[in-house]
Amino acid sequence: MIDARADINPPTITAKVLVVEDEPPLAELLRYNLEAAGYTVQHAHSGEEAEVLVSEEPPDLVLLDWMLPETSGLEFCRRLRASSETRHLPIIMLTARGEESDRIRGLSIGADDYVVKPFSLPELMARVKALLRRASPERIAEELVAGEIRLDRAAHKVTRGGREVRLGPTEFRLLEFFMQSPGRVLSRSQLLDGVWGRDAFVDERTVDVHIGRLRRALIRGREKDPIRTVRGAGYVFGERST
Repeated sequence: MIDARADINPPTITAKVLVVEDEPPLAELLRYNLEAAGYTVQHAHSGEEAEVLVSEEPPDLVLLDWMLPETSGLEFCRRLRASSETRHLPIIMLTARGEESDRIRGLSIGADDYVVKPFSLPELMARVKALLRRASPERIAEELVAGEIRLDRAAHKVTRGGREVRLGPTEFRLLEFFMQSPGRVLSRSQLLDGVWGRDAFVDERTVDVHIGRLRRALIRGREKDPIRTVRGAGYVFGERST
């Protein structure tokens, strides 16, 4: 039996998880627990719908049901592994098939992990976190560093060159999101999804306002602006994160 809710302490993570599951009750259960743990969640009912979502904006991890209408989970996994853009995308396969031969088959076509239904939600959440840790250590690191800028997730504190930078909650999340993707151009819609969430009633102008506040807080004197505006595309955090 699958627990209705995972009893976990939400980590400070902004990773995006794509749930590909055609059973609405299970899909909603997974969404609820993943969002409660701090993840941004997308849901697709089929492999075809999932392909569209992945092509628009690749997630950080996929929870993929084996048995899907039309395109199977196995076939969708093969397609992800065949593309250079998604070849290393973390994938956890969800299935009612528990035989050893099926597990071997799922792993052999490219799944990183394999969870048999019915499963324990706390165990699944632990597997999600562990796979993200291996694939993208910066997404769960307690501290992000880019040049003189340090962001401490646990203490909710930011410093630059030893100077404390006072940020509001939104500016903190915005900086954290930037520091997880240094050197990558992020559109306003991507920032809205990553910082405010897809269901937030916020327009793109709000992004510009908060980036202005973040810049004012980060820059003193002749300090370099770490955020660059890319005309017609969005913004990029210019310093590499470690």
